[in-house]
Amino acid sequence: MRYVAPRWLPGGNLQTIWPALYARRTDGPPPTYRRERWTTPDGDFVDVDCVDAATPSAPLLVLFHGLEGSSRSHYAEAFAAFAAARGWAFAVPHFRGCSGEINLAPRAYHSGDFEEVDWILARFAAQHTGPMLAAGVSLGGNALLRWAEEAGAQAARRVRAVVSISAPLDLAAGGAAIGRGFNRLVYTRMFLATMKPKALAKLAQHPGLFDRDALLAARDLYAFDNVFTAPLHGFRDVDDYWSRGSSKPHLADIRVPTLVVNALNDPFVPAASLPRQAEVGAHVTLWQPAHGGHVGFPLGLPPGHVRGLPAHVGDWLTQHV
Repeated sequence: MRYVAPRWLPGGNLQTIWPALYARRTDGPPPTYRRERWTTPDGDFVDVDCVDAATPSAPLLVLFHGLEGSSRSHYAEAFAAFAAARGWAFAVPHFRGCSGEINLAPRAYHSGDFEEVDWILARFAAQHTGPMLAAGVSLGGNALLRWAEEAGAQAARRVRAVVSISAPLDLAAGGAAIGRGFNRLVYTRMFLATMKPKALAKLAQHPGLFDRDALLAARDLYAFDNVFTAPLHGFRDVDDYWSRGSSKPHLADIRVPTLVVNALNDPFVPAASLPRQAEVGAHVTLWQPAHGGHVGFPLGLPPGHVRGLPAHVGDWLTQHV
């Protein structure tokens, strides 16, 4: 696989921001989703947006979105178009609170949420008759890898192959990177602008759940995760969460064909934090192109498009169907 960034989009930040805002996602209209609401074992709900295939036995591609993402994220719509062109079914299960409606339980979602991924994939496996593939983007990519690591040899009984795209495999390194300089001014502000209101809505549902003043004072993801994400999901603190949630230390435990994609100029994921092939084991293939940004990988003349990434990843997935 080879990726070369357009000359008119130099640098990791432009290759991240422009594709998300302006690049073409599909050749035609955006995908039309059919929504299902699944009741979770703890009495909450997960909303799943689906595009059905013509035949029930067609492959199903399940995409786990990134932090504050959804089925309408640029990458999700591009993958939906790719799946439709191949005749595959496609689904985006929303992490709790990301489907447009606040969830009911005290918990939300996090980067190492392999238990939620396991339940979702088991539900898909029970209702789909054809082969199943799974991809995860950014936070969803790390959570999916953590699931594959925990599942070990059992993962291959659920899915034929796994792809992780632009995942922060080392959460501490990624958290430090997004908390500095331009990243802090732009990306951190963008994420906190939606995460804080959701957290406050959760506090209104469950008074006393966390310290409201400490949350309002959070200016980076480290502080936010320390107040909200870590304690709500059973971690001692943010350092415990970032340590136990990181997929990088356990990549050698994966026993299902897995592709891990990370651009070396990703603003969120320092290149020095990425694993080398010798560290990951025989079932994991690393693709680390020099350019692409964070879930960007644009192609073409202005305004460009983001269909190249699903094509590259999809060709690899097709080998395992």
